[in-house]
Amino acid sequence: MAEQTVFLSDDVVARFLRYDDLIPRLEEVMGKFSQSDSSDVVQPVRSAIPIHNHNGFLGMMPAYIAYDDTLCMKVLAYYSRKENSSLPSLKATVLLFNPEYGTITAIMDGTDITLKRTAAVSAISAKLLMPAQSDVLCIIGCGDQAVSHYEIFTQLFSFKEVRVCSRRLETAERFAAGVPGPVKVFSSAKEAVHGADIIITLTTSSEPVLFGEWVKPGAHVAAVGACRPDWRELDDVLIRDAVIYVDSRDGAALESGDIILSGAEVFAELGEVLNGTRPAFRNKTTVFKSLGMGIQDAVSAKLVFDKWKSSQ
Repeated sequence: MAEQTVFLSDDVVARFLRYDDLIPRLEEVMGKFSQSDSSDVVQPVRSAIPIHNHNGFLGMMPAYIAYDDTLCMKVLAYYSRKENSSLPSLKATVLLFNPEYGTITAIMDGTDITLKRTAAVSAISAKLLMPAQSDVLCIIGCGDQAVSHYEIFTQLFSFKEVRVCSRRLETAERFAAGVPGPVKVFSSAKEAVHGADIIITLTTSSEPVLFGEWVKPGAHVAAVGACRPDWRELDDVLIRDAVIYVDSRDGAALESGDIILSGAEVFAELGEVLNGTRPAFRNKTTVFKSLGMGIQDAVSAKLVFDKWKSSQ
């Protein structure tokens, strides 16, 4: 008898998806992905089709994790919205399959999964690469991803100061008013990043918003925006002077404008650092270019479904 497909709304997903459960699963699967002889993880590079009439893209992110027998697909719609638009720029749906039969076990709203797994991977990059003494965190871009990144970074690390900056000052002020801890709001990205130990870029910009001459030597940058081959958040000076880490070499080579347009050489995947096969240079300026991976969505969805099922 075929199992019945369940739908898990975003509030249900958020209730069961916790960082302390998620982070070790992400570290495990990213390590497996970066093992050259591993058949435990199958993940093609994300495919995307343009939605010309509405200034958007539809991305498809399938993944199969053999060691956990998890088959998953995330469908991600991304739009470049007009300023002041009330419509979301990103909408995600996650399909969790029965890998034996190919039937759909669960359909999940992918909003919370996308926000939390992205922030968690950025935090993993910081755990591995940030300076030993990291007192100042700076977040550029104050949308939904900023909230999840603020949440996990302040949960895992202790900062003397948290700074934020956004394209519109009122957006940064609204963000600062909505989070529990003290936050300093800056109207200029240059001023905000001055002396910062960790810088997170979370923008929808297609042009650089962070410049190497502004960045403190030895700082760690987690660059999360600019997920298309002709978009950028970082300038050539920063890319040239930093040690570059990515989630996937193949993904970065096809999707990251910061890597492609600068001609930068990728030093390592984050999974290679987790495996101990490539070093983490805490004493140098480092950039982690995040693009997101289907395996990250897969372990998140499996975690949520298992917890939901055990609660029934």
